[in-house]
Amino acid sequence: MIVITGASGKLGSLVVDRLLERVPADQVGVSVRDPERADGLAARGVRVRRGDFAEPSSLTAAFEGATQVLLVSVNAIGPEKVAQHIGAVDAAYAAGAKRVLYTSHQGAGAASLFSPMVDHAATEEYLSALGTPFTSLRNGYYADTIPALFGQAIETGELVAPADGPVSWTAHADLAEAAARTLVDGLFDGPTPPLTAPDVYDLEQVAALLSELSGRPVRRVVVDDEEWRAGMVARGVPEDRATLLLGTFLASRRGEFAATDPALEELLGRPATALREFLGHRLAGGLGGRG
Repeated sequence: MIVITGASGKLGSLVVDRLLERVPADQVGVSVRDPERADGLAARGVRVRRGDFAEPSSLTAAFEGATQVLLVSVNAIGPEKVAQHIGAVDAAYAAGAKRVLYTSHQGAGAASLFSPMVDHAATEEYLSALGTPFTSLRNGYYADTIPALFGQAIETGELVAPADGPVSWTAHADLAEAAARTLVDGLFDGPTPPLTAPDVYDLEQVAALLSELSGRPVRRVVVDDEEWRAGMVARGVPEDRATLLLGTFLASRRGEFAATDPALEELLGRPATALREFLGHRLAGGLGGRG
């Protein structure tokens, strides 16, 4: 049985959908904090069990009978995040899993200026030190970050952010399909190559794309790091969260998210979703909405 964690979330739910196109539902299990949110999967024949990384004991039943477990990284930061990942890794192997897959990031690194990348690197280090089979999916930077951070740019006509650098923006849907294929075909040992779209864009180019696709001028406005962080806090963003987000720009202008690789497209057997296509789809449904 293949068990997917976080299956009611954005990436996890897409992975399950793609997996069910390839294997029978009775070979798929999901571990979710709230099983009621996975009622639809249960109706399709998927095994649904409660599992919470913050409660390692709950994972024993959630991972029971698993041959592979895909651990979708948790929405936490720092030692708490790493500890939860370690607990989930241990629970997966204790349940008899032959391989653990982990959703990491192309920028994973102990010296990263963006703190989640440090956490990814620590989780990868733990997996590697165990000496057991694992795959670390080095996912490209999620393209959904653009609508999340800059969804008002078209209305205001300004994309306001600190100085940045090139990023290989990559669609959740492509990464979910890649994860499903990796699970079914047993691909990759250890960290994967960067699983990215083939092109990189800085925010000047993103603003140009938004202008072109929307028919409304969007101007890229570069602001001082601390001015931007203070502005986020003034708009109600918690200070630690604003500091975390600032790290995105610090890391990108150091080139931490600029790597590209053909591995994703080779895995998909088709071109990865271009940023132009992704943004066009999101604009059609309202840039700030889910897509």
